[in-house]
Amino acid sequence: MVMAGLIIKSVFLIVLMLGVDHAGSSSSPAIKAAYWPSWDSNFTAMAIDTSHFTHVHYAFLLPDNITYSLVVSSTEGLLLSNFTSTLLHNKDHKVKTMLSLGGAGGDSSAIFARMASNVSSRQIFISSTIEIARKYGFDGLDLDWEYPATPKEMYDLGQLLNEWRVALKQEANITCQSPLLLSAATYFSPEFFLDKIFRSYPVDSMKKNLDWVNAMFYDYHGGWDTSTTGAHAALFDINSKLSTSYGLQSWIKSGLPRNMLVMGLPLYGRTWQLENHQNHGVGAPAIAIGPGDLGQLTFSQVVDFNKQQNARVVFDAATVSTYSYAGDIWIGYDGPLSTTLKIGYARAHGLRGYFFWAVNGDKKWQISKQGKVFIGDPF
Repeated sequence: MVMAGLIIKSVFLIVLMLGVDHAGSSSSPAIKAAYWPSWDSNFTAMAIDTSHFTHVHYAFLLPDNITYSLVVSSTEGLLLSNFTSTLLHNKDHKVKTMLSLGGAGGDSSAIFARMASNVSSRQIFISSTIEIARKYGFDGLDLDWEYPATPKEMYDLGQLLNEWRVALKQEANITCQSPLLLSAATYFSPEFFLDKIFRSYPVDSMKKNLDWVNAMFYDYHGGWDTSTTGAHAALFDINSKLSTSYGLQSWIKSGLPRNMLVMGLPLYGRTWQLENHQNHGVGAPAIAIGPGDLGQLTFSQVVDFNKQQNARVVFDAATVSTYSYAGDIWIGYDGPLSTTLKIGYARAHGLRGYFFWAVNGDKKWQISKQGKVFIGDPF
């Protein structure tokens, strides 16, 4: 136990030292955010412990695929109203509410691509987002376009952000209100260097028009590759560019200010079936995905699995991640320790903060509270 404690302390110091020289002061308010999946009827907005967060994102709304305007049904409208009223009227722990648009499902990417391709549809979309955000009492808007697929779509994204910011300022001046916040969820890197079509984000437009960027530092590995296990949110990876440290440095090198970058952290794990249960490290041979929805379990489900199966839990210092295994089932995820170290790394690099996908995946707030238990509450 003493040796294990020394190893953990050593990793902790190394992680901090890798970033401490880059830390910078910023007057920008810190962000400790989480996305709330509105479709999960078992985890209502009332269940969110807002003491762990500064911002909570409502996920998701999509524009109409023909008019490109946000159309809110009576059912959706009730959800939106309940979300903002519940969070805004929490007297003890008030948070900012963000209306997130898009998501990874369905044909949302194609809808955004068509919408952003010409000025008239962009204006329709922008106007409706402001109208809906104000109507339901949101503090800001968040674009989750996963992902612009071509250089042209990246250019169009830049145009959309330019026009969106102008509209937000004009609306605030006319109504004498504070401008709505504007953020965007992005790929872990500013460049899509793994895809057949190379493209990069319009960083200049993002710098000028966004309040911050939620970079999704996860899903580096998963059920799309069943040949080996993987740390799907590895902080470091000496064998590839698929790591949070690489993505973070890439965003900084692209010109995005550190105090605009928010580190995405997963509240779920990825699962595999091992080829040989005796070979169980990160990168071990696998033959199929493991339990869960397409090989994915929430952190809460991982904790339950570990307990029920008497799984062995391992902290992997090389990737700063956690994995567990029982028999031939292997799960890679972030536990309290790896989360704490990542938050420390974000602080040492002068980032704006962090966010979780998704808030309903935690187990008794074991992960969400790590920003507080870290020395000095870093953000």
